[in-house]
Amino acid sequence: MHRADALVSPPIAAAAGVIALTLIVTASKEISRNKREGMIPLMGILGAFVFAAQMINFTIPGTGSSGHIIGGVLLGALLGPWCAFLTLCSVLIVQCLVFADGGLMALGCNIINMAAMSCLVAYPLVYRPLVHVNASNARIMWVSILACVVGLECGALLVTVETVASQITALPFGEFLLFMLPIHLVIGICEGIATGLVIMVIKHGNPALLQYDDDREVDPSLRYRRRMTLIAFGAAAIAMGIAFAWIASTNPDGLEWSIMKITGSPELQETINPPTAIMPDYNSHIAGVVGGVIVMAMVWAISTLLFRKKKHKLA
Repeated sequence: MHRADALVSPPIAAAAGVIALTLIVTASKEISRNKREGMIPLMGILGAFVFAAQMINFTIPGTGSSGHIIGGVLLGALLGPWCAFLTLCSVLIVQCLVFADGGLMALGCNIINMAAMSCLVAYPLVYRPLVHVNASNARIMWVSILACVVGLECGALLVTVETVASQITALPFGEFLLFMLPIHLVIGICEGIATGLVIMVIKHGNPALLQYDDDREVDPSLRYRRRMTLIAFGAAAIAMGIAFAWIASTNPDGLEWSIMKITGSPELQETINPPTAIMPDYNSHIAGVVGGVIVMAMVWAISTLLFRKKKHKLA
């Protein structure tokens, strides 16, 4: 769902940028106000994990399309909405600036469509009210699917609205929406299944990581298991970062597929890569590892500054 600059006009991009920046500032304030033990390494490792996971496009059978997870609901379940949002924003910023995945002018739209819709809408309004400490595995699974579908469908709807409001393409609203919503419904179901499985494993191995309450403290007796969980996520991020070039689908993603169904081409025009893009289109076998390290370092640095700011205020 990473949209290119060709789909968004300067006024829409500017408005989305202001909204995205406002949400990022709000998230920073919320995080500095509500520090949780062990959150810094968790945000860093999970940021790298989601970055690597987003690189793995999976084929949607019978469509000629592919999809990838957003990861916002999973991040929300492990970090809470604001930490999840800031972590996912870091992933999207690195994807844009370093790998030219998503247009620079469209970055604000991408943050709203993916990070805000999943972390600040689908997680707090759908997943969190329906999943509690003693939730069954079946409940975790169907709520995960529902939340991921809501996040993806909201994002797909916004992409369509932003594109038509920009008035720089000939994509008709009704036809564009008719392709966008069904394909992202399928992608959302797939992401929901993956999210539910990961949460169930964590619930069994280290339930202290799951966020059921904003003020919930980590049980000291489970800190060893928390470290083991972090190591597992880190190892998974490295594995996916190395293997993405061999296992990722080459089919167009849901947005590109929808455009192709209407125009005959998955892209409306050539995208100009940002000058910071060192590996455009992830054109290296080590792109996943490099990106994961950059995301982890970025999230770690930002969260450390925010938590230190809180500490200084208390001193």
